[in-house]
Amino acid sequence: MSADKYPEETNRRRFVKGVVGGAALSGIGAGTAGVVNSMTNRSGRGGGITEFYGVENTDGPAPRAMPQIVVEVDDEGFLKGRFPTIQEVTRGGRTFEVAEEQIGDITYSNRWFQYCGVQTQPGIRIDRADDFDEYFRYAPEGQLPAGLSWQRESEDVSPGDRVNIEQFQDYETWGNEIGRSGLGKPAKVTWRSQGVKAEETIIGELIRSPRVEQMSGQSEWLTSSTDQGFIAYLDKCTHFCCVPAFKGYASSAKFDAEDKIYCSCHQSVYDPYSIVRKTYTALPRPEEM
Repeated sequence: MSADKYPEETNRRRFVKGVVGGAALSGIGAGTAGVVNSMTNRSGRGGGITEFYGVENTDGPAPRAMPQIVVEVDDEGFLKGRFPTIQEVTRGGRTFEVAEEQIGDITYSNRWFQYCGVQTQPGIRIDRADDFDEYFRYAPEGQLPAGLSWQRESEDVSPGDRVNIEQFQDYETWGNEIGRSGLGKPAKVTWRSQGVKAEETIIGELIRSPRVEQMSGQSEWLTSSTDQGFIAYLDKCTHFCCVPAFKGYASSAKFDAEDKIYCSCHQSVYDPYSIVRKTYTALPRPEEM
């Protein structure tokens, strides 16, 4: 083809399709809640077939949802991303440690985050668990899309600061001229990444929304994974590991995604208020390959 099928105005990064983060990201298109999609990567003790809850992929080439991170607000209003409980288990005659716990009808595990190279990052490794706290911190300025100017310009927010509920008091009315106002206020954050190299940073996104408050009582999972209107997810597009954003890009309107999570690289779209249960094959951690 002589012309690029992605127009310049989409802001898509042009790069050669290939293996990213050690995993060939492929699968069976988007589906509705409860429908399983699959990936076919090698499994291992740190990987294997994994069920998870995530924000639904509703359009574009991404094969599946982005996994949720369980949110908790502490007594001082600081937001934390809960790391699964580390426990010793015996399976197949072998005893070893896992990071997992039962929440409602699902096993919440660090395996949820073992894709796009995140399986190599210290923050989700069991042997490094005590090196990090669980607080969300504001992401560096260079990682913020244009639509998150509030995070860049606020006098109360600096990169590396712990996220506090006080900065989200206007969540019921907040807007940035991208789509409708009042749907939720986002923040780009890092998780379990203090003191690591830039390439080892775990990137997430937080949204506080009235919609999340309405959803929270619908299931034990949603009650446990959201807190005071906050929802969080690992912000790595399941197509090619780019970093999408909720109300982050004005160009999202051209793809009817101005009120959703939009990836400007290849126009994948996710709905932060549609939480679906999916499966994929998590990669083993490097020492287990």
